Amino acid sequence: MYLNEKARLATALLKEEYPDALCSLEDREPFRLLVSVRLAAQCTDARVNMVTPALFARFPTPQAMALADTAEVEEIIRSCGFFRTKAADLVAMSRQLCERHGGAVPESMEALTALQGVGRKSANLIRGDVFGLPAVVADTHLIRIANLLGLVDTKDPLKVETQLRELLDPAESNDFCHRCVLHGRAVCVARRPQCGRCVLHDVCDYGASAPANPA
Repeated sequence: MYLNEKARLATALLKEEYPDALCSLEDREPFRLLVSVRLAAQCTDARVNMVTPALFARFPTPQAMALADTAEVEEIIRSCGFFRTKAADLVAMSRQLCERHGGAVPESMEALTALQGVGRKSANLIRGDVFGLPAVVADTHLIRIANLLGLVDTKDPLKVETQLRELLDPAESNDFCHRCVLHGRAVCVARRPQCGRCVLHDVCDYGASAPANPA
């Protein structure tokens, strides 16, 4: 099967299985989503969703966060892990948003990745979810599932992003990534993929090699 055909089928199967391709970070306002994405690094989205209400009650805008005492931010986000680095990034990022973009979250990859603490994965999520642009969010679930399917043969995030951009329908790419996260949590789990009940089984290289794997 050609890779572009495999990508098309995988996209359709995941779309049927997970019709609501939503990011599991709950806040959709651009600045707060950007903050949430930074907090989610090496932390669960569920934990971030527990922490952000108090954080945004205290610092609801870039202007407020830019003036924050970093120690106070640290205390609020402590349970997210790496809280000192994240707090410093959030305050610096907010200052940069105010100084460079009038407090608005920018759209371009270059402007987003120039912000402190924002890498390509975070920038792609913002571009896809906030601005509705084609995006490939190369998180751990997407990288794992794309490799198991045989769509890519690399764990390098930039290479995965670049190769999937060539295979995925641009209009579906952002939602495909969200669906891979949902599928990676529910079925294609890292330690023991449940191939016996996977909707991608028939288009998956790994699934074809392990057909007897129980549900």
